[in-house]
Amino acid sequence: MYLALLVIFLQCSELYTQEKVFTFNKVEIKVQPSFKVKNGDPMSIVCHADISKSTDFQLKHNFTIFKDGKVVFTTVSDKGDARYEISVARSSDTGVYECTVEAGGKTKSSNSLRVWVKGMTKPILTVEKKEVLEGEVVKLRCELPEEEPPLYFYFWKTKMNSTPKEKDVFEPYRNFSVVEFAVEEGDNILQFDCFVKRYVQSEFESSEHSNKTLVTVREPFIKPTLSVKPSSNITEGDRIQFECSTVVARMRDIEIILQKNKTILSSVRDEKILKYSAVATLEDSGEYLCKVEQGKASKTTKLNVDVSELFPKPILSASMNKLDENKELTLSCSVSGFRKANFSILRKNSSGDIWLKNSRNLTMRVNVNDTGSYICKAEVKGIVKESKPVRINVYAPVSKPTLSVVSGLPEVVLGKPLRLICHSAMGTPPITFTFYKGNEVKKTVINDTYATFLDENIRQNDKRGYKCDAKNNHSSGVKTSNILNITVIVPIRNASLGSVPYGVVEDGSETAFLCSVNEGSWPILFRIFRKTDREVLLFEKSENADRVVWRKEAMNRQDTGTYYCMASNRANVDVKSHPITISVILASWQKGIIAVFVLIPIAGAVIFTLWWFLWKKKKAKGPSMEMSGSALATNMTSEKLARQHNDGDYYSGSGYIEDSENHMKSTDESKENTRAS
Repeated sequence: MYLALLVIFLQCSELYTQEKVFTFNKVEIKVQPSFKVKNGDPMSIVCHADISKSTDFQLKHNFTIFKDGKVVFTTVSDKGDARYEISVARSSDTGVYECTVEAGGKTKSSNSLRVWVKGMTKPILTVEKKEVLEGEVVKLRCELPEEEPPLYFYFWKTKMNSTPKEKDVFEPYRNFSVVEFAVEEGDNILQFDCFVKRYVQSEFESSEHSNKTLVTVREPFIKPTLSVKPSSNITEGDRIQFECSTVVARMRDIEIILQKNKTILSSVRDEKILKYSAVATLEDSGEYLCKVEQGKASKTTKLNVDVSELFPKPILSASMNKLDENKELTLSCSVSGFRKANFSILRKNSSGDIWLKNSRNLTMRVNVNDTGSYICKAEVKGIVKESKPVRINVYAPVSKPTLSVVSGLPEVVLGKPLRLICHSAMGTPPITFTFYKGNEVKKTVINDTYATFLDENIRQNDKRGYKCDAKNNHSSGVKTSNILNITVIVPIRNASLGSVPYGVVEDGSETAFLCSVNEGSWPILFRIFRKTDREVLLFEKSENADRVVWRKEAMNRQDTGTYYCMASNRANVDVKSHPITISVILASWQKGIIAVFVLIPIAGAVIFTLWWFLWKKKKAKGPSMEMSGSALATNMTSEKLARQHNDGDYYSGSGYIEDSENHMKSTDESKENTRAS
């Protein structure tokens, strides 16, 4: 029974579970009435979930609507639809919408839908003050309270019957903007308005213009009046007087300025009138400007003044502009068509003009120090005019130039450039220097006291000398230097070292070393070195030759080593030879001495050894002979036989003679012994 109930319960549970099965077919998003909506119209975003169920059961749906990735609406419903109502659509509602539905642990999202709200609301313009003074500013505020940033604001300032002046401001975070317009001279009644743009669907969308606001401008002072006395026929020497005046509402901080060519002539503060007077000159002709300023407001008036010339500028003339020293110079000053004037002649100087003479003419004998610019002045009725300067150049003759090598000595290393300098100790510059190589012109230089020339084409056998000319504007003409001959130094090439004998030398013998070069200018410095653990200078000599011989009289064992030579000349380049090796050996007589002191002791030792051997042998024969002499003194033959028997030897004739001698020696010894006894 219990088993049957359990089976029934499990089957019911399975049936219950099967009844709760569902799946999302799709999720859709729509906009009503259209994906393009006019600004201000209502708009609805509808999210629809299409779901299939195993049975009809209640299912809770969590709807979420996004705009540009941000949540704008959420709701929970047991229906398959959700509606996001926007009663008044604004351009800020433009964007990409999508929705997501979550139910029973499952989630499904719709495709994206782009919605465009066309048009913008009308902006509102407010102005801080409706009445302002010239020089002040008008502060404006343009606002779109129902729109969202970022927004571009455009403000217009319009005068009557003129083109608007525009200012634009980008506001990334605000839906309003504030600007200021300066009130300028001539502004009377101003009209202001604004409009706004925003960037939508890859293009700019613009609002309609705001309300128009009028601003009245009041003048803080009237335009100034500028007058001059006398008003016409002004001549140099007359006194002219300027007067600039205005009418102001309040005197505080008002300033009147008189200008000519941007130069301020006079100014007053907190006064209504400015007066300025001066003695008229021709330079006073031109445009004058009177400016009145108060705060940021300013007004100007212009007036042209023409001053007639009383007399023209004087003209200074010279008898000569370029002349030799100690020559006579005459300066004359004149005024065209006018003779009654006070003249003076002066010399220009940086610290002030130097007066020379109150006269129309000046004659003087000049020297070099008189070189400079001269002017003359003419005065009539207190008006002084100055002539244009006249340049006078006084020349001293150039001295004979000297030509030398910049490095000092008149020589050059083959392959290197030669730099020459031509110098003239005296002479008024500019001086023209000309360099020659032989009779060929190489270079012309204009300088003050010297010039240089670089000859890069030096040849070994080039025998042409150098010279230079110097001349200036003095009438004495050209001066020429002495001819400079240059020695070309040929660098050393290929040094070599040899010796006689070569390689092996007997101790105590003389060795000759020969150091030579293939090429090089004399004198040549030769040096010979021996290299062991260090380099030792053995010989040094300067020769007017391409080789040198050094004789070392007595070589010894310490002279064994590696030798090389080095050669150099005024080219200052050391050229080193290949090394040679010298070995010092024993001389013949040294070998003989060694033989004497070595072989003789050896021979002596051999002889002594032989002698010792023979002596030992003789000593062994001695006792037998003595015994035979004492026993058988009368029978020499028996003695002989007995001794032969004992020794077992056979003696030849020589041995016999030796025995006879021994016998005689024994007899003598017997006699000596008998005498002794």
